[in-house]
Order: sequence, then structure tokens, then C-alpha cells
Amino acid sequence: MPRRFRTLETPAELGQLQRELVERRRREQAEAERLARRRQEERREADLFRAEMADEGVHPLAPPDRIARAPVAIPPLPRQREIDEAAALAESLSDEIDISRYLDVDESLSYHRPGVGPDVPRRLRRGDWTVVDQLDLHGLRVEEAREALVGFLAECRRRERRCVRIIHGKGLGSANREPVLRDKVPRWLAQRREVLAFCRARPNDGGSGALIVLLSVP
Repeated sequence: MPRRFRTLETPAELGQLQRELVERRRREQAEAERLARRRQEERREADLFRAEMADEGVHPLAPPDRIARAPVAIPPLPRQREIDEAAALAESLSDEIDISRYLDVDESLSYHRPGVGPDVPRRLRRGDWTVVDQLDLHGLRVEEAREALVGFLAECRRRERRCVRIIHGKGLGSANREPVLRDKVPRWLAQRREVLAFCRARPNDGGSGALIVLLSVP
């Protein structure tokens, strides 16, 4: 926007403008003098303080001979690589693996990895380990559930969460009311090296719609 100038019509207006300019210069000069006095007072106080300290035998500290190290930059977390690895692991879990030789088909539907004692699933169902986290797969498609399970197990292992609950549901809301995830989740768990054992949850923990899983920790 172009700057607009005031047109002076009479000598009285010219005189008023001159008085305004004189007053402005006076205020600017007064402000400059005030700042100069303030700086002078600050220097005087600083000199007085140093003199008093010197009389007391206080001297400035010598600069340290240590070299200040620059802060170490924290490398960014490779989130995309972790996502890609989780997706690859999820795809590697087979839906067709036969785990019947490791599965005790009873009311507890218990499983234990080779080398893990058969009493571990019983203790797991009895509640000897406290459930500290859970994953709910309700409403997920098969591939979504597979990837979610892989990511959840990896996170549990990283945070050293030993006993968790996997809620796969009873399949009542699936097409044809078939329990798709209820059949697949045990197969997926049996293929994970961190899974030591699992069993069907007790009625108050989800019953046939959930599994209690015992994980190894680093």
C-alpha cells in the first residue's frame, strides 16, 4: 500500500509539525541518556563487586583443561525396517503346520515346546504366572491378525513381558460362524521360538476364546 503524506495547508499546521518533531527528538535523546546511565551504573556495580571479591582473596576460576565433548547424536530408530521385518515374519508363519504331536487335546488345549516340561502348561493354566498384557484380535482379517500377533510378541519380548493373553474369539461373528482365528492362532504360536507354552484360558479369563501364553525373555 503506498504511503500517504499529510498536506500542510496553513502556517499553524507547519508550526504544529515542527513542535511535534522537536518533542520527538527530545524524548529520543532522553531515552538514550537513560540507557547510557543504566549501562554506566551496571559497569560500576560490576567493578565494585570484583574489587570486593579481590579484597576477600576470591579470584575467578581458571578455565578447565578438559575438552567439552559434543553431545552424541542418538541414531533414529529403524522403524520402517522393523515394520518390514515384522511383515516378513508374519508371512512366514504357516497356516498348515501340524502341531498335534505337541498339543494335548483336552479341556485346556495345552501346548509346550520340546524341551519344556509338561507341567508348565498346567501351571500356566493354574495361574502360577500373572498375565501382564494381552492382544485382542477380534475383528481382524487373517493377515491382519497374523501381523498383529508377530508385532505383539516382539514387543513383549523387548519389554520382557513373560505371560500374556491372546484373545482370538470363538468365531461366532465369522462368516458361516467358523472359528477361523481360533484354529490358526495356536499354529502361529507354535512356530514362534519365544513361545514356551500356551493353554486355553480359564472361563473367567476368556475360556475357549483366548489363550494364555508363556514367553521366554532375553
